[in-house]
Amino acid sequence: MSLLIGDVAPDFEAETTEGRIRFHDWAGKDWVIFFSHPADFTPVCTTELGYTAKLKGELSRRGTKALVISVDTLESHRAWIGDIEETQGAAVNFPIIADPEKKIATLYNMIHPGADAKVTVRAVYIVDPDKKIRASIIYPPSTGRNFDEILRLLDSLQLTDGYKVATPVNWKDGEDVIIAPSLQDFAEMQRLFPKGYKTVKPYLRLTPQPNKA
Repeated sequence: MSLLIGDVAPDFEAETTEGRIRFHDWAGKDWVIFFSHPADFTPVCTTELGYTAKLKGELSRRGTKALVISVDTLESHRAWIGDIEETQGAAVNFPIIADPEKKIATLYNMIHPGADAKVTVRAVYIVDPDKKIRASIIYPPSTGRNFDEILRLLDSLQLTDGYKVATPVNWKDGEDVIIAPSLQDFAEMQRLFPKGYKTVKPYLRLTPQPNKA
């Protein structure tokens, strides 16, 4: 199954380190960063999950929850959490799904046999409050993810949902954004972007980020 941007994220029930959940109910009205890691007791994953725990405040500020999955057992997850907390200096504060039968990993296309048929690749799905998949990133098992980029992507999605803008190359929160080319009414642009804008080309118009003071 191939999941595309705009698709509804498949619902499922699963056992996690924080009890049994039904995904859509657990997500509620929040955004979700749902990501897989190849295996417990592995070095890259240990650093990733420790870093995710440290992002609790940043995610909460964005109305976002983290959800993690691998094809290991619940007992393995619980044993590994101790190592994460000891080595990374952060308490694991999100559920880790146990998926030893690979049902959910298969549902979300997280197993790529050409890379390794026994483990999940480092997949990331950003799911919005309507349970729509808004972005996905796939890393090989050997490469740790850039969580600064994941937060940047989340910021862009939330910003562009609220305003008729897009974010340019290498954009970071607080920088200028691009007015949507579909917006052509001068009066409406003045109303929507009272800080003004700069026309570089008729299709490339820059304005200060509208949700910043």
